[in-house]
Amino acid sequence: MTHDLVRGISRDLFRNLMKDEGTVGLIHRAFQGVGFDEPGPDSVPENLGQRRGLTQAYFDAVDWTDERQVGRALRAVEWLLHGTRGPNVDNFFASLRRDGYIVDPSTGRITSAGPRFPTGSLANLKDPSAIREHLDRIQHAVVDDPALAIGSAKELIESTAKVALSERGLPVKEKDDVPALVRQAQQALSLHTSASTPGPDGTDPVKKILGAVSGIAIGVAELRNRAGTGHGPAATRAGLRARHAHLAVNAALTWCHLVLDTLADPEAPWRKNP
Repeated sequence: MTHDLVRGISRDLFRNLMKDEGTVGLIHRAFQGVGFDEPGPDSVPENLGQRRGLTQAYFDAVDWTDERQVGRALRAVEWLLHGTRGPNVDNFFASLRRDGYIVDPSTGRITSAGPRFPTGSLANLKDPSAIREHLDRIQHAVVDDPALAIGSAKELIESTAKVALSERGLPVKEKDDVPALVRQAQQALSLHTSASTPGPDGTDPVKKILGAVSGIAIGVAELRNRAGTGHGPAATRAGLRARHAHLAVNAALTWCHLVLDTLADPEAPWRKNP
């Protein structure tokens, strides 16, 4: 299951900006400058007008589920909006933020705020939908709703652990808490510090890192219990900022990335010692 990294509503807002801000030559230069081919004349919608129709034709050539193509398209968008300000531009930038992007108001630079795993980490999973759902929720919440991002980061760890156990054909107990799930998943993949593993995975430095990374995952769960969603707080979550959400999200990604990469690795120790 794939999803657009930039929603259709955001693309429509930008396309409509080109009615006033763009010229045909500039639009061609912006998109061709980042590697997109010139669209054929039959691919330009006539009902949108020349500039908006040309923008739509370039957008139609973008795979909005592909991070690299989306990044190139956003570089063209930055170039076309350079130095442009106004309520309509602000509305477009606000919509991009809801898509999980950070927009620098002084430069117009657009960068992704949302977490993603490399395609290979999820490619061979029987059902990665739960992991993708949490990533989507985090992407939309990490800037504007830190509590939700922290709660979703904890849920991402839970889902990743359960996916790892299921992929290994091991039972999943729904009532197990995060520390238990983290321990079981790492044991199932020969990533636990108690595992006797040949090669680099069995060395003291790697075991120290594995011990620390399991502590990171458990720390995210504890932060969620104090500051994230899922529990009704007795008082307002004072002082919770986007930086706390980034801390929790990046910590969760570190653990989940390790688990998913190990699960996908054809030479991983768990495959040799099932």
